[in-house]
Amino acid sequence: MIATSSKTLFSALLFIYCCGALSGNMAAKEETAVEEEAAAEAGELVGSSEAGEERYKKSCINCHGAAGKGVASYPKISGAEISHTTTMLETYRSGTKVGPNSSLMIMMAKPLTDQEIADLAAYLKDATP
Repeated sequence: MIATSSKTLFSALLFIYCCGALSGNMAAKEETAVEEEAAAEAGELVGSSEAGEERYKKSCINCHGAAGKGVASYPKISGAEISHTTTMLETYRSGTKVGPNSSLMIMMAKPLTDQEIADLAAYLKDATP
C-alpha cells in the first residue's frame, strides 16, 4: 500500500510539474505572439531568432564570439533591445561611423537586408552560448 501511495504521489507531482512547465512555455509563446502582432501593426519587420542565429554564425561570430558575448576589442552585442541592435546595424549599413571598429562593421553591415537585420536583432536580444 505504501509503495502504491508513493507511486501515486510521484505521478501527481510529476503531472503538476509538467503542467506548470507547459503553461510557462505557453505564456512565453503568447507574449512573443503579442509582441510580433504589435510590430506587424506598426509596420515593422518581425525577426526570426532561428534565422538570426544562422546568419550570426556566418560572419558575426568570428569577431563577437559565441552568442555575441564579446571577444577582445569586439564588444558584447547580446542582450540589447531589438530596437537598439536594429538601429546600430542600419547606421553601419548606411556608412555612418560609430566607434573604433566602424570600418569593419560598415563593411559587414552593407550587404544585410532589412529582414536579416530584424533576424539578427531578434536572435541577439536573448542569445546565450
